[in-house]
Amino acid sequence: MPNAAREQQELAESIANDGWAITPPVLPQLAIDRLVGTIESLGTDDGRGGLRNLFETTPAVRELSRSDAVRTVAEAVLGPHCFATRVILFDKTPRANWKVTWHQDLTIAVRERAPIQGFGPWSEKEGIPHVQPPVELLERMLAVRVHLDCCDSDNGPVRVLTGSHRVGRLSGAAIDDWRAARPSVDCLVERGGILAFRPLILHASSAATSPSHRRVLHFEFAAEDLPAPLEWHSRVA
Repeated sequence: MPNAAREQQELAESIANDGWAITPPVLPQLAIDRLVGTIESLGTDDGRGGLRNLFETTPAVRELSRSDAVRTVAEAVLGPHCFATRVILFDKTPRANWKVTWHQDLTIAVRERAPIQGFGPWSEKEGIPHVQPPVELLERMLAVRVHLDCCDSDNGPVRVLTGSHRVGRLSGAAIDDWRAARPSVDCLVERGGILAFRPLILHASSAATSPSHRRVLHFEFAAEDLPAPLEWHSRVA
């Protein structure tokens, strides 16, 4: 088996078994520098800790989702017909040194609200409708996080509970049980590397102890249509 195919298979197996995987750097440093320059031009260091709707505002981010580096990871798990549905920039800085408690990613972004059985509750983020879909759909999605800065133990890395993606949507009490029963793992990623995980894996992050930039482009991928008349808010392939 060629090396590239073997690496894809190993990545897919890791995500199937553990719920997450990390790649070594897959983006050239010059490409990262250009992306960082583009993002800085958007004025992100204002205490918000990130930006939404980058597919609509930033062509370079849209093209990154189509790049071989990103799609190789997404296709290893979801197949060649997958597409990006959403992207969020996260950035921990001294002005936005946030933390996130243990949770699962339970919502998707859609174009318009529609009363579909199994979808709900609804919410809105920066004018875009979001909804919790059936857990079976979330089980077939993948988050692909491209790191534009090195993420070490000092700047608030994502922490995961391995295997928690296989047990569906968890209550608060069940999350506490998982935390008590299993050690968490810090997901340390080099600049230009990728952290990929299933949305249902339990994950959290602490505030950085040495806050600097920790820029991450968080792409969400799917490989199926939503039941009509619902549509994904974005569909980039």
